[in-house]
Amino acid sequence: MKKNNHLSPSLPWKTPFIILSILTVHSIKITSAACHVDDEKGLLAFKSGITQDPSGMLSSWKSGTDCCNWAGINCRENNRVTTISLYGQVDKPDSYLTGTISSSLVKVQNLDGIYFVNLRNISGPFPDLLFGLPKLLFVYIENSKLSGPLPVNIGKLKQLGALSLEGNRFTGSIPSSISELTQLTQLVLGKNEFSGHFPAGIKQIRNLSYLSLEQNKLMGTIPDIFKSFTDLRILRLSHNEFSGKIPESILSLAPKLAYLELGHNRLSGQIPSYLGKFKALDTLDLSWNSFTGVVPKTFSNLTKIFNLDLSHNSLNDPFPQMNVKGIESLDLSYNNFHLKEIPKWVTSSPIIYSLKLAKCGIKMNLDTWKPAETYFYDYIDLSENEITGSPVDLLNRTDFLVEFKAARNKLKFDLGKLRIVKTLKELDISRNLVYGKVPAAITGFNKLNVSYNHLCGQLPKNKFPVSSFVGNDCLCGPPLSPCKL
Repeated sequence: MKKNNHLSPSLPWKTPFIILSILTVHSIKITSAACHVDDEKGLLAFKSGITQDPSGMLSSWKSGTDCCNWAGINCRENNRVTTISLYGQVDKPDSYLTGTISSSLVKVQNLDGIYFVNLRNISGPFPDLLFGLPKLLFVYIENSKLSGPLPVNIGKLKQLGALSLEGNRFTGSIPSSISELTQLTQLVLGKNEFSGHFPAGIKQIRNLSYLSLEQNKLMGTIPDIFKSFTDLRILRLSHNEFSGKIPESILSLAPKLAYLELGHNRLSGQIPSYLGKFKALDTLDLSWNSFTGVVPKTFSNLTKIFNLDLSHNSLNDPFPQMNVKGIESLDLSYNNFHLKEIPKWVTSSPIIYSLKLAKCGIKMNLDTWKPAETYFYDYIDLSENEITGSPVDLLNRTDFLVEFKAARNKLKFDLGKLRIVKTLKELDISRNLVYGKVPAAITGFNKLNVSYNHLCGQLPKNKFPVSSFVGNDCLCGPPLSPCKL
């Protein structure tokens, strides 16, 4: 239930392809003979282009052994190599490959899938060898250091069913010939350095279920092209420089779209009321734009939404009553709302883990707030409201809390009574009425601000600046003045 993280990367949507490949391979893989000599040569050439492999990802790739049994290699009929699947493990620092992709990999002529994911240090330009692989269907080269422009003739890869180059360093405009990749169901170019405009020719790729151009440097308006897509489920365009209004043709995506992410752009105007028709919507991110007016009443129809982020706009009251059975993450911070209290549909959620309502005009006593669950909370931000009472009872019932922010309120409690869980990394309760001593457990935090309260006593050994503690009644010890003997 917890941390399903619906704002997460594309993995859930590529898994079916990978699982299908693996199941097919295991069902018909032949091991009676060694792999084809050209396949071995191509793979060993790829290995020779790798200068660092600290985790031994390619240690089984040895000349004279059956390459169909090498790690990450799958073969099908006639013992020809059909997929290469190399995955770095994000939580292991030495799980990476340094080097380039050898052009000799083109010798592996039966390749239909290349999965180079989280290898981190693969560099060089777009691998032109892909043009020489006639059976290639799926390309995932993600989270590495490929750079330079995409080839202008990328449209020649007409047979591709999925292309993901997410998390590299590609630059320049997205070639117009990308519109010729009409068999694609996934086009994922996010987290690069592409510039220029949204390529309107993408409307020709009618089978798309997943389109991501997020975290680039794209500008201009989002073209009104979305009537072309009948199966689109994920649309990620956040963290660019898009301007203008949300195009009306997005309404045509209502039956199936689950993720609509347009945050961190320069979009303006009112939030369209037709967004209330997106009954399958799981995640809606419109944050950090310039939207004005009120949130449409039709949002009450978004009964399946789990993640809603409207923060950092210029939206006004009233906020509509939502009919959500369980929200996972909510951020309404820094608009012009005057909610007065935390909404009941938030309080009743059994699965919420992130609640951010900074500067939302909340005037309530926190002691009276009785949420249905607190166990899963990771992030709470109630800064810049007029909240009184104590958060101790609330926070002492959390077990995974990472961040608690409640600066500029009227909270009054003994800091020493706060149970500090091991996961807590950021605490900001500055400019309140907090008293007592600063506990030794703060040494495990990454960020801390308890300034302008009524704290007293000697500070535990810490790494924080003076600004974290200034303005209290009688704190002493580094980084403040020495304590008097």
